[in-house]
Amino acid sequence: MKYSKLGKSDLSVSRIGIGCMSLKDNETENKKIIGKALEMGVNFFDTADLYENGHNEIKIGRLLQSDRKRIILATKVGNQMRADGKGWDWNPNKDYIIAAVEGSLKRLGTDYIDLYQLHGGTVNDPIDDTIAAFEILKEQGKIRNYGISSIRPNVIREYTKRSAIVSVMMQYSLLDRRPEETCFELLEKHQIAVLGRGSVAQGLLVGKTAKPYLGWSAGEVEKAARAVQAVSGDSATAAQTALRYALHPAVMNIAVIGVSSLAQLEDSLQAVELPALTAEELTQLQETLPFKGYQEHR
Repeated sequence: MKYSKLGKSDLSVSRIGIGCMSLKDNETENKKIIGKALEMGVNFFDTADLYENGHNEIKIGRLLQSDRKRIILATKVGNQMRADGKGWDWNPNKDYIIAAVEGSLKRLGTDYIDLYQLHGGTVNDPIDDTIAAFEILKEQGKIRNYGISSIRPNVIREYTKRSAIVSVMMQYSLLDRRPEETCFELLEKHQIAVLGRGSVAQGLLVGKTAKPYLGWSAGEVEKAARAVQAVSGDSATAAQTALRYALHPAVMNIAVIGVSSLAQLEDSLQAVELPALTAEELTQLQETLPFKGYQEHR
């Protein structure tokens, strides 16, 4: 496994991390997947208090408890579950974040979180109060670093200017190249790490039946999937090529992947052991479809 420094933090993270939302309700299989991931050098695991109404944090906390000191544990906050358990409301307020971390710490079975992330955000939020909450939690030692999970350039710019975030989690793939236009250069300039998600575009780049996606028609999606397969040839799988594409920007520290089987995990982790895509291969992939930038939240 290869590793990368997480922005300006002192954390060294595996180039591929595990998005724990994809783990199924099969404890035996989950133990095998997490055990194999650790064995192959993965040290970054991401969840959120929203996933499974908190149960996902409990699940991953139990699976990683004996390896806590050698792993980087990330979770998210900002979506407050309603009292009746039927849905949630956006709440980026200072008092809520300071209170919510206690629930995450308890569910995860830990006394600190390595990376605490705001799970969304708008420019109309009380951003300074949100930042103050993270800074207080950092001073208290309950979190080591904080970041945001957002695809909104206008939100990302505000946190870049006003906070000490070390990372931004955002969607990025051959079918979603929007961050190339407005975000990557800004974040690289400020030494803020990018955590990529959605590298295989809901599986559409690696064999799932084509369907419309982010404004692309099913035919265009199929065209992109064929390009990934062509570049893969006999030397890589489509998933490995899609992941190598997602990891090629210099600012991209880690691709956070969802896995639900050992075979899927092992295939994906081999991506970082393969040679990086060549300039010619990148061009071949990028010329498949025209570039599309952000239309909203600019």
